[in-house]
Amino acid sequence: MAIEKSIASSSLAEVIDRILDKGVVVDAFIRVALVGIELIAIEARVVIASVETWLKYAEAVGLVAQPQTA
Repeated sequence: MAIEKSIASSSLAEVIDRILDKGVVVDAFIRVALVGIELIAIEARVVIASVETWLKYAEAVGLVAQPQTA
């Protein structure tokens, strides 16, 4: 009886599709201070997602303004 190994590999297209479907968030905050004096502060937020995914998130947290009806 032979044992076959199957290694599941993802193509670049599959990885990009998953990232755009689910989204990726990178949040960083860097503060450099010397003797209690803040010299530099850097804040970065990077969101990679499809427009559809971002709109779902933005609507959930209130970032998208709702259209006003008359």
